[in-house]
Amino acid sequence: MSDEVKPGYTPAGNMIPNPWLSRSAFQGRQTEDAQLLRRSIAARERDTQFLHSDPWRVLRITGEFVSGFDALADLGPAVTIFGSARIGEDHPWYSAAQQTAKRLAETGFAVITGGGPGVMEAANRGAFEAGGVSVGANIELPHEQGMNRFVNVPLNFRYFFVRKTMFIKYAEGFIIFPGGFGTLDELFEALTLIQTGKLGNFPVLLYDTAFWTPLIDWVRMTLLDGGLISPNDLDRLTVTDDIEFIVHRLADCYQANCAVSDPAPLVDR
Repeated sequence: MSDEVKPGYTPAGNMIPNPWLSRSAFQGRQTEDAQLLRRSIAARERDTQFLHSDPWRVLRITGEFVSGFDALADLGPAVTIFGSARIGEDHPWYSAAQQTAKRLAETGFAVITGGGPGVMEAANRGAFEAGGVSVGANIELPHEQGMNRFVNVPLNFRYFFVRKTMFIKYAEGFIIFPGGFGTLDELFEALTLIQTGKLGNFPVLLYDTAFWTPLIDWVRMTLLDGGLISPNDLDRLTVTDDIEFIVHRLADCYQANCAVSDPAPLVDR
């Protein structure tokens, strides 16, 4: 490249020309900043289209991971609670989820839910009212969505798989209350990650024996007897109606699994 300085371009003081940063001056065009800040109508249309492209989605997905990791990195021991969004405060599952989360918070666990209504609200409420950490990982849905008022660590996601990572990554165990397709999806995803060694052998506790027994029977008689899962796969599930058993099982397992990595202490208030 020639060292000649083009007419009309004079470096300040004793500085020499910087060909890389002087491209705009040499070429007689706007700087990159000017192009960024002064958009034409055509540029605005291109920008709008780019927001719906896969390269932009990758950046948005990365941003959601960064935001979630940043918010939860110092969360400490936590338990994720799944269950139906379609029950009210007068339902027995609501009071059970609220009491379970209260006891978990008193034991030193943070509680993570999807931040919605029903079982999620009950669990957040129990943790919140006990003075604990109450995480709500909300998700964009086709219909109107809201965050329940008992969340004190709110997170918002567009992408289900990013949200699910937060449910799984920061949990020391999972409590599954009765629910529909979403609850079943979350249950079997946790089981699959444990089965394939992607996740530690954390407790998977199903609350309400009457509700879950038919599913467990189907898994045993169809999947296990058909050779589609191994006997120890079924052992990963614990069905119970005892809230204190759930809390003690999670606390005992946390201390045992994390002994070599100096786990944060659980404090029984």
